[in-house]
Amino acid sequence: MDEQFYDKIEQVCDSDSRYKPGAYEFVMEALRFTQRRFKKGHHVTGGELLTGIKELTIRKFGPLALNVLHHWGIKTTEDFGAIVFIMVEHQLLLKRDEDTFESFRNGYDFEDVFHKGYRRQLEREISKIR
Repeated sequence: MDEQFYDKIEQVCDSDSRYKPGAYEFVMEALRFTQRRFKKGHHVTGGELLTGIKELTIRKFGPLALNVLHHWGIKTTEDFGAIVFIMVEHQLLLKRDEDTFESFRNGYDFEDVFHKGYRRQLEREISKIR
């Protein structure tokens, strides 16, 4: 990401302090991750992005995922939708007519995915080693 991106995010955070700059940077990273995962050149749906965000969050932050997300101000999948549409509003992302905030509503439960889900995944990995 370039300096222009960070300048815009700084302006966004000055006017709307709900989310920390790292949240915006992570969503952009997750967007690239999701495009590669789904083998899409550009556009991904809200549901696809939520899947990519989930996978990348667990991969990058493991058992600290909830702490990191909460630090950034993210508590639900709707927060990811808000971040995406804030970036659209500030011309950092583009949207299609079919893109809606609703696609981010009730995507998954953070506690179940990032805490319990991570523990289940870790238990499976440990059982493979035994």
